[in-house]
Amino acid sequence: MSLKTAGTALTRTLWARGSRTPPLARSPKANKLSTTCSVFAETKQGNTKQQQQQQSSASSDRPTGDGPSCSEPPHTCTTGEKKRAAKEPAGAPGVRGVRRRSFTSTAAPMDQRSYLWSRYNDTKRLVYDLIPPGACNLLNSSTIYANNEVKLAEVDIYGFDYDYTLALYSNALNTMIYNRAKDFLIEHFKYPEGLRKYDYIPNFAVRGLHYDIQKGLLMKIDAFHYIQPGTVYRGLSPVPDEEVLQLYGGTFHVPLQQDSGFYGKGPKVKQFMDIFSIPEMTLLAVANDFFITNDIDYDPVHLFKDISEAIGMVHLKGYMYKWVMQDLDKFILRGEETDAVLHQLVSQGKKLFLITNSPFSFVDKGMTHMVGKDWREFFDVVIVQADKPHFFTDCIKPFRRLDNKGDLRWEKINSLDKGQIYKQGNLFDFLRLTGWRGSKVLYFGDHLYSDLADLMLRHGWRTGAIVPELELETKVVSTDRYALSLTWLQALTGLMERLQVHRDPDSKRVFLEWQKEREELRVMTKNFFNPQFGSIFRTCHNPTYFSRRLSRFSDIYMASLSCLLNYDLSYTFYPRRTPLQHEAPLWMDQLCTGCMKKPFLEEMSQIR
Repeated sequence: MSLKTAGTALTRTLWARGSRTPPLARSPKANKLSTTCSVFAETKQGNTKQQQQQQSSASSDRPTGDGPSCSEPPHTCTTGEKKRAAKEPAGAPGVRGVRRRSFTSTAAPMDQRSYLWSRYNDTKRLVYDLIPPGACNLLNSSTIYANNEVKLAEVDIYGFDYDYTLALYSNALNTMIYNRAKDFLIEHFKYPEGLRKYDYIPNFAVRGLHYDIQKGLLMKIDAFHYIQPGTVYRGLSPVPDEEVLQLYGGTFHVPLQQDSGFYGKGPKVKQFMDIFSIPEMTLLAVANDFFITNDIDYDPVHLFKDISEAIGMVHLKGYMYKWVMQDLDKFILRGEETDAVLHQLVSQGKKLFLITNSPFSFVDKGMTHMVGKDWREFFDVVIVQADKPHFFTDCIKPFRRLDNKGDLRWEKINSLDKGQIYKQGNLFDFLRLTGWRGSKVLYFGDHLYSDLADLMLRHGWRTGAIVPELELETKVVSTDRYALSLTWLQALTGLMERLQVHRDPDSKRVFLEWQKEREELRVMTKNFFNPQFGSIFRTCHNPTYFSRRLSRFSDIYMASLSCLLNYDLSYTFYPRRTPLQHEAPLWMDQLCTGCMKKPFLEEMSQIR
């Protein structure tokens, strides 16, 4: 059974079950509203006797009765347990002598608490019964995902960034960058020697986080500029939500004027969008932790600027380039796949170009390793040290040609010729000299701001984002445990939304228990990805700031460039139409029972 089929069955069953809710006192207006619901219920009267017995025996008034816990498989009762259950009347928790009733019974509930728990258990049972093991196994990390419709048949020119696009790097490079920048802090900026004891923490930070420069806080922000509770760190320690509220004036909201600007650099808050920024975030957390734990007074603004400069020195002084060129096999991954992609595109008559900020010697060494000495024959134009994102907005900086030794030539550039290497320049001259415009150009890069934003918004190129984190994230989403936890979280949220009209003291106590479980489920689903910050794409229920930018600046996105090998060059990528909130009730294939925004008609009598 597929996820879509399971979702359809779950949603339809919940609609049917909801129509048989024990009736409450209602107004004539509510009676008119429930006509359709009553007809629906009559169509379900043909259940077999066996089904009715199963429904009756399945109900329970406690969350720990028949309904399985969110982390354990459903429990199968033995014969002895069934006999004991028949002798022991079950009612509201802690109350004996209340007759067990089924949610599907026509009898009125004995008490409100029992009624709510029976609805809870019935919903949980549906989730566990209708989500088969392996339901998410169809997810594939080699898939290309579409934010916008893209017809490859109309794309004639393919452009590429180099770092983390044509060349993917191993995590060993992050460790080297972190260690070298830490040494710069100690040797050049005279930071305490005690920092040396902090080793690199590979899985501490994730891409897309925000850093409050003045407060020294690393955090995750959603698409609506709200901080996700539980994801604020001062150093290596989480900051309690209560303290976060105090620091931000009683709200989790970060005002737009303080938040990141168009390129992720706000006056007080910076967003880390580059994959190379992961060691920088880790070093910021480590340095803050050192000063805090040793009770040393320091200025967080100075710390941020010093670490930014130290990370920059690793790149400017060429350390990263030197490490990679000395051990290409260690640092460059999947070179053969890059070679296959370029061969496929050229064999189909496509034109290729490269625009990168990296120097020619570094690119030449890496491309020779992955593709061969004749790698330049694949590209119609090669531009190095382009100084993106300024390359896309600057109208003044001219192109310079490099000779075969990498030295600058002095002549004026009147054309961009195949086999030649060009430096600097600007996009406006590039468009004038090539005539490559509009949607027939598709450019791939890993940095949403520096590589893609201007091309999509200003020039109408198609854009493809390379998101290596997708490979791990899709593997997590594909696990049965995650699918079951997320589906139950959605179902519980929908149940709470529909039953919140019950506001008596007993119902409020039940809702407090449900709210606690919901928070535990949120933490659990977050920890599947990263214990500190969770998925780079989602907060508790909203897209992350990173995710919103991804959908805004990229037409398609994928884990690596090699995903193109799974598609022919006449393929059309269609974005999935996801429901708007007011459309959700029409989407019967949604796996989330929370999509039913309208309370059950019987319960509407209490609010009309």
